[in-house]
Amino acid sequence: MGKVVAAITTSVDGYVTGPDDGPGCGLGVGGERLHYWVMGGPWTYESEHEPGADMAPEDREFFDRMVANLGGAVCGRGMFEAAGRWGGTNPFGAPVFVVTHRPGDDPPAPDSGFVLVTSFEEALDRAREAAGDKDVSISGGADVIRQGLDAGEVDELVVSTAPVILGAGKRLFDGFTADTDLRILEVVRSPFVTHVRYAVDK
Repeated sequence: MGKVVAAITTSVDGYVTGPDDGPGCGLGVGGERLHYWVMGGPWTYESEHEPGADMAPEDREFFDRMVANLGGAVCGRGMFEAAGRWGGTNPFGAPVFVVTHRPGDDPPAPDSGFVLVTSFEEALDRAREAAGDKDVSISGGADVIRQGLDAGEVDELVVSTAPVILGAGKRLFDGFTADTDLRILEVVRSPFVTHVRYAVDK
Protein backbone atom coordinates (compact mmCIF):
# COMPACT_ATOMS: atom_id res chain seq x y z
CA MET A 1 0.00 0.00 0.00
CA GLY A 2 1.23 3.50 -0.83
CA LYS A 3 1.42 6.54 1.41
CA VAL A 4 -1.33 8.98 2.37
CA VAL A 5 0.06 12.45 1.71
CA ALA A 6 -1.75 15.63 2.77
CA ALA A 7 -0.53 18.68 0.88
CA ILE A 8 -1.60 22.32 0.92
CA THR A 9 -0.27 25.87 0.50
CA THR A 10 -0.49 28.39 3.33
CA SER A 11 0.49 31.96 4.06
CA VAL A 12 3.16 32.68 6.67
CA ASP A 13 0.34 33.26 9.19
CA GLY A 14 -1.27 29.93 8.38
CA TYR A 15 -4.15 30.81 6.07
CA VAL A 16 -5.03 28.51 3.15
CA THR A 17 -7.34 31.12 1.61
CA GLY A 18 -7.95 34.80 1.94
CA PRO A 19 -11.41 36.01 2.99
CA ASP A 20 -14.54 35.40 0.88
CA ASP A 21 -13.29 32.36 -1.04
CA GLY A 22 -15.71 30.70 -3.41
CA PRO A 23 -16.47 30.14 -7.11
CA GLY A 24 -14.66 32.76 -9.17
CA CYS A 25 -12.48 33.62 -6.17
CA GLY A 26 -11.19 30.20 -5.22
CA LEU A 27 -8.37 31.32 -2.93
CA GLY A 28 -10.27 34.27 -1.50
CA VAL A 29 -9.56 37.98 -1.75
CA GLY A 30 -5.81 38.40 -2.16
CA GLY A 31 -5.29 34.66 -2.01
CA GLU A 32 -3.88 34.48 -5.53
CA ARG A 33 -0.48 35.14 -3.95
CA LEU A 34 -0.62 31.71 -2.32
CA HIS A 35 -0.36 30.14 -5.77
CA TYR A 36 2.22 32.34 -7.43
CA TRP A 37 4.37 29.21 -7.33
CA VAL A 38 1.70 27.21 -9.19
CA MET A 39 1.38 29.86 -11.89
CA GLY A 40 5.06 30.75 -12.08
CA GLY A 41 4.53 34.32 -10.91
CA PRO A 42 1.85 36.96 -10.25
CA TRP A 43 -1.63 36.31 -11.60
CA THR A 44 -5.22 37.33 -10.87
CA TYR A 45 -8.58 35.62 -11.18
CA GLU A 46 -9.29 37.81 -14.20
CA SER A 47 -6.01 37.18 -16.03
CA GLU A 48 -5.28 34.38 -18.47
CA HIS A 49 -3.56 31.64 -16.52
CA GLU A 50 -2.86 27.93 -16.81
CA PRO A 51 -1.93 26.20 -13.53
CA GLY A 52 1.48 24.60 -13.72
CA ALA A 53 2.40 25.90 -17.15
CA ASP A 54 5.14 28.30 -16.03
CA MET A 55 6.34 26.87 -12.71
CA ALA A 56 9.85 27.69 -11.59
CA PRO A 57 12.18 24.71 -12.17
CA GLU A 58 12.48 24.03 -8.43
CA ASP A 59 8.69 23.95 -8.01
CA ARG A 60 8.14 21.86 -11.13
CA GLU A 61 10.63 19.21 -10.02
CA PHE A 62 9.12 19.05 -6.53
CA PHE A 63 5.53 18.94 -7.78
CA ASP A 64 6.24 16.26 -10.36
CA ARG A 65 7.81 14.04 -7.71
CA MET A 66 4.82 14.56 -5.41
CA VAL A 67 2.31 13.37 -8.04
CA ALA A 68 4.44 10.74 -9.79
CA ASN A 69 2.95 7.88 -7.76
CA LEU A 70 -0.56 9.29 -7.31
CA GLY A 71 -3.34 6.71 -7.49
CA GLY A 72 -6.29 8.42 -5.78
CA ALA A 73 -7.20 11.70 -4.13
CA VAL A 74 -9.54 13.20 -1.55
CA CYS A 75 -10.81 16.78 -1.30
CA GLY A 76 -13.72 18.63 0.24
CA ARG A 77 -16.80 20.00 -1.52
CA GLY A 78 -15.78 23.56 -0.71
CA MET A 79 -12.46 23.19 -2.51
CA PHE A 80 -14.14 21.37 -5.39
CA GLU A 81 -16.64 24.19 -5.93
CA ALA A 82 -14.15 27.01 -5.26
CA ALA A 83 -11.91 25.54 -7.96
CA GLY A 84 -14.82 25.73 -10.40
CA ARG A 85 -14.93 21.92 -10.45
CA TRP A 86 -11.74 22.12 -12.51
CA GLY A 87 -13.90 22.83 -15.53
CA GLY A 88 -15.77 19.54 -15.13
CA THR A 89 -12.76 17.39 -16.04
CA ASN A 90 -10.38 15.80 -13.55
CA PRO A 91 -6.83 17.05 -14.37
CA PHE A 92 -5.02 14.89 -11.80
CA GLY A 93 -4.70 11.56 -13.59
CA ALA A 94 -6.36 9.70 -10.69
CA PRO A 95 -9.93 9.55 -9.34
CA VAL A 96 -10.86 12.28 -6.86
CA PHE A 97 -13.36 11.52 -4.09
CA VAL A 98 -15.12 14.67 -2.90
CA VAL A 99 -16.44 14.80 0.67
CA THR A 100 -19.86 16.45 0.88
CA HIS A 101 -23.05 16.54 2.93
CA ARG A 102 -24.99 17.00 -0.33
CA PRO A 103 -24.11 14.09 -2.61
CA GLY A 104 -27.32 14.43 -4.60
CA ASP A 105 -26.90 18.16 -5.20
CA ASP A 106 -25.63 18.67 -8.76
CA PRO A 107 -23.33 15.63 -8.94
CA PRO A 108 -20.52 15.66 -11.51
CA ALA A 109 -20.79 13.60 -14.68
CA PRO A 110 -20.01 9.90 -14.19
CA ASP A 111 -17.04 10.11 -16.57
CA SER A 112 -15.60 13.30 -15.03
CA GLY A 113 -13.19 11.53 -12.69
CA PHE A 114 -14.89 13.08 -9.64
CA VAL A 115 -17.08 11.11 -7.22
CA LEU A 116 -19.16 12.66 -4.42
CA VAL A 117 -19.14 10.75 -1.12
CA THR A 118 -20.68 11.49 2.26
CA SER A 119 -17.77 11.15 4.67
CA PHE A 120 -14.01 11.50 4.94
CA GLU A 121 -13.74 7.82 5.89
CA GLU A 122 -15.58 6.69 2.76
CA ALA A 123 -13.52 9.02 0.58
CA LEU A 124 -10.24 7.70 1.97
CA ASP A 125 -11.32 4.06 1.74
CA ARG A 126 -12.36 4.46 -1.89
CA ALA A 127 -9.24 6.46 -2.78
CA ARG A 128 -7.07 3.72 -1.26
CA GLU A 129 -8.96 1.05 -3.17
CA ALA A 130 -8.51 2.99 -6.41
CA ALA A 131 -4.83 3.64 -5.69
CA GLY A 132 -3.82 0.07 -4.94
CA ASP A 133 -0.06 0.23 -4.30
CA LYS A 134 0.12 3.91 -5.27
CA ASP A 135 -0.20 7.00 -3.06
CA VAL A 136 -3.33 8.83 -1.96
CA SER A 137 -3.36 12.62 -1.80
CA ILE A 138 -5.49 14.66 0.59
CA SER A 139 -5.48 18.08 -1.02
CA GLY A 140 -7.80 20.19 1.09
CA GLY A 141 -9.57 22.13 2.11
CA ALA A 142 -8.21 22.65 5.56
CA ASP A 143 -11.02 20.75 7.30
CA VAL A 144 -10.39 17.59 5.28
CA ILE A 145 -6.68 17.68 6.09
CA ARG A 146 -7.48 18.19 9.78
CA GLN A 147 -9.79 15.16 9.68
CA GLY A 148 -7.04 13.05 8.14
CA LEU A 149 -4.50 14.09 10.75
CA ASP A 150 -6.94 13.69 13.62
CA ALA A 151 -7.78 10.16 12.46
CA GLY A 152 -4.08 9.23 12.31
CA GLU A 153 -4.33 8.40 8.60
CA VAL A 154 -1.73 10.83 7.20
CA ASP A 155 1.78 9.47 6.59
CA GLU A 156 3.28 12.67 5.19
CA LEU A 157 2.26 16.31 5.45
CA VAL A 158 3.48 18.78 2.83
CA VAL A 159 3.07 22.44 3.74
CA SER A 160 4.05 24.91 1.04
CA THR A 161 4.42 28.36 2.61
CA ALA A 162 4.04 31.41 0.39
CA PRO A 163 5.88 34.58 1.47
CA VAL A 164 2.76 36.56 2.32
CA ILE A 165 0.82 37.45 5.49
CA LEU A 166 -2.89 37.40 4.64
CA GLY A 167 -4.30 38.39 8.04
CA ALA A 168 -7.70 36.78 7.41
CA GLY A 169 -9.35 33.85 5.68
CA LYS A 170 -9.40 30.15 6.54
CA ARG A 171 -6.59 28.79 8.73
CA LEU A 172 -5.12 25.35 8.17
CA PHE A 173 -5.11 24.34 11.84
CA ASP A 174 -8.08 26.32 13.13
CA GLY A 175 -9.59 24.30 15.99
CA PHE A 176 -7.08 21.45 15.64
CA THR A 177 -5.97 20.22 19.07
CA ALA A 178 -4.14 16.91 18.46
CA ASP A 179 -0.55 16.99 19.75
CA THR A 180 1.37 15.70 16.72
CA ASP A 181 5.10 15.18 16.20
CA LEU A 182 6.53 15.79 12.73
CA ARG A 183 9.93 15.01 11.23
CA ILE A 184 11.34 17.16 8.45
CA LEU A 185 12.09 14.99 5.41
CA GLU A 186 12.80 17.65 2.80
CA VAL A 187 12.87 21.40 2.23
CA VAL A 188 12.67 22.93 -1.26
CA ARG A 189 12.42 26.64 -1.96
CA SER A 190 11.85 28.86 -4.95
CA PRO A 191 11.28 32.61 -5.28
CA PHE A 192 7.57 32.05 -4.60
CA VAL A 193 7.32 29.38 -1.89
CA THR A 194 9.06 27.12 0.60
CA HIS A 195 7.92 23.49 0.46
CA VAL A 196 8.45 21.42 3.61
CA ARG A 197 7.71 17.70 3.53
CA TYR A 198 7.14 16.16 6.95
CA ALA A 199 6.74 12.59 8.13
CA VAL A 200 3.88 12.34 10.62
CA ASP A 201 4.88 10.33 13.68
CA LYS A 202 2.10 7.99 14.79
